Amino acid sequence: MSKKFDLVVKSGSYTSNGAEKARWKTIGAVMDDGKGGMYAFIDASFNPAGIARKEGSESIMVSFFEPKERGQSAPSPAPEPTPEPEKESTEIPF
Repeated sequence: MSKKFDLVVKSGSYTSNGAEKARWKTIGAVMDDGKGGMYAFIDASFNPAGIARKEGSESIMVSFFEPKERGQSAPSPAPEPTPEPEKESTEIPF
């Protein structure tokens, strides 16, 4: 029987109700064909250089998670931070 795992990286963080939360990105999947073979699919647009890592480390951590069953409620997407409105300038632009 084949088995699938989602490949997930921590792509950042955000604050919700005063608590810092992790922002996760699914970058692909690992499949086990059930016959001793395993293979991975990785999103072609994923750039590992954009993932934060510990100072001095040359690698990133990729987590494996069993995918959620269809019909299960998925976690809400992380809200995007709202930019602060620009302050009106009292200076003349010339």
